[in-house]
Amino acid sequence: MRFLNSFMDNDSVFGQIMTRCGILIAANLLFILCSLPVVTAGAAYAALYLTMFRCLRQKTINPFSTFWQGLKDNFKQGTLCYAGMALLGLLACLEIYWCSQSEGILRFFRYPLMAIVIILLILACYVFPVMSVFRVSIRQLIADSVYFAVKKPAQTLLMLVLNIVPLVWTFYDQRNLPTYAFLWVLCGFSAIAMFHASRLLRMFAPYLDPDTAETEGDVPSDVQGAAPRQKTEKEILADMKRLDV
Repeated sequence: MRFLNSFMDNDSVFGQIMTRCGILIAANLLFILCSLPVVTAGAAYAALYLTMFRCLRQKTINPFSTFWQGLKDNFKQGTLCYAGMALLGLLACLEIYWCSQSEGILRFFRYPLMAIVIILLILACYVFPVMSVFRVSIRQLIADSVYFAVKKPAQTLLMLVLNIVPLVWTFYDQRNLPTYAFLWVLCGFSAIAMFHASRLLRMFAPYLDPDTAETEGDVPSDVQGAAPRQKTEKEILADMKRLDV
């Protein structure tokens, strides 16, 4: 009986795994529900990442209150960024289609347009995670996202692949579509976000923790400003307050 109680305890390995699974499922369902209006998908994506970051940095969290806080805090920026990128992506895709149907030199314009779509997808992989952690303007948010994306190109490529390939494969393999749909609804989005969050935390750590921030040499643009400088204590505390660490 003692062994069973110890095994089922929240601090046990099994208890921690079950707690994390519960957080993944709850956050995933909240993300899907809050993305149904479509226009709120950006804010919901940022809220999902905030939940994943806190789940990784803290033993136990309330996914409902955390997600709701992330949705409220990032609603304006998330909606504007999502709408802007979605509009640009839609226009680029339409242009690609029209260029593909054309003859002559216009046909070659589809390649730079494809590059624009890829850049937008890469930007989307970083904008919402960065938004969930740092309080900056939209202009600075894009600059910081580009900084992190360029800093580790291999990780950026991995994030791009993991965000796109599973979705494409879901619609490609029509035979197993019900199974894939069940997994996406259960924890598909949150599981991918959790994996990315675990990688991104290593990049964000120098700008969230006072000890590492003091010794880190290369800082992102929101910290640099016009010239390279270390983050002030006030800025560090502001960022840490966002994650409640």
